[in-house]
Amino acid sequence: MKILITGHVGFIGYHLVNKIFNKKKYQLIGIDNFNDYYDQNLKNNRFRLLQSKLYKHYVCDISNKEKLFEIFKFEKPEFIIHLAAQAGVRFSLESPQTYFESNLKGFFNILEMCRIFKIKNLIFASSSSVYGNSSKSYFSEEDFVDTPLNLYAASKKSNELLAYSYANLYKINTIGLRFFTVYGTYGRPDMSYYKFTNDILNGKPIDIYGKGEMYRDFTYIDDITKGIINFVELMVKNEIKDSVPYSVFNIGNNSPVKLTYFISLIEKALGVKAKKNFLDFQPGEAIKTSANIEKIQKVTNFKPKVKIEEGIPLFVNWFKHYHKL
Repeated sequence: MKILITGHVGFIGYHLVNKIFNKKKYQLIGIDNFNDYYDQNLKNNRFRLLQSKLYKHYVCDISNKEKLFEIFKFEKPEFIIHLAAQAGVRFSLESPQTYFESNLKGFFNILEMCRIFKIKNLIFASSSSVYGNSSKSYFSEEDFVDTPLNLYAASKKSNELLAYSYANLYKINTIGLRFFTVYGTYGRPDMSYYKFTNDILNGKPIDIYGKGEMYRDFTYIDDITKGIINFVELMVKNEIKDSVPYSVFNIGNNSPVKLTYFISLIEKALGVKAKKNFLDFQPGEAIKTSANIEKIQKVTNFKPKVKIEEGIPLFVNWFKHYHKL
């Protein structure tokens, strides 16, 4: 089985390639554009660690349909895991065009490749941001999600709509995964936990939006990759019939924590108290995310294992080692 992974040197992509490679069942192809949204040294270091494992890789922007076509025509992948996207809620306020090119045009191009080359299995990354400011205690896949708070969320909701159409028109077995605040080693430097750790160690005040009253359903990267692989194996074996041609699933920790508690765990792991700068909510920021994971548990037996009290020390230890502190 030849699996093509877009965004393979991104945070989730890097960990997923490692996990899938260890299965020794699949032939992997990676596509990434190596953009400069965050520190390219981190991406390059991930890539160096993957070079001995990836069968092939291509530098390609998914908004370039012609180049994508040539790659798909040559490689003839049988399964697509689409992770490539412009991430970040706050950056969408600064560079909306980037989100259109990657998350809308790029995703459309991936769907077109599935149609043209008759690829029957697609997993794509959606986001918990589609829920907006839901008042529910836990967000369910059946909830109303037509009020995105920001362009990033709107792009992910648009992905789900496009994928639904293509899945039904062209019989593409399609699974959308709504990720809930993924964190862990080799993570993105624009994420709050990474910035907090870096600033605390450098004696800088940390900016805490929403005055620390926000809640997030932080999900450790190993739980995320295990969840993705569960779907891959079920789809390869054609054992997911009730969820195709199209379905979306929450993939989260099912245990939201308050931002101030989250910061206290970073302080404890570092052995350093943070200088705190409490700020108001930013435009487009959700107050709370919380995953109802009954649906994914029923279909794949997904069970998140890493609690936030374990995951933060794992990240902090990696951070110190990686930055030679």
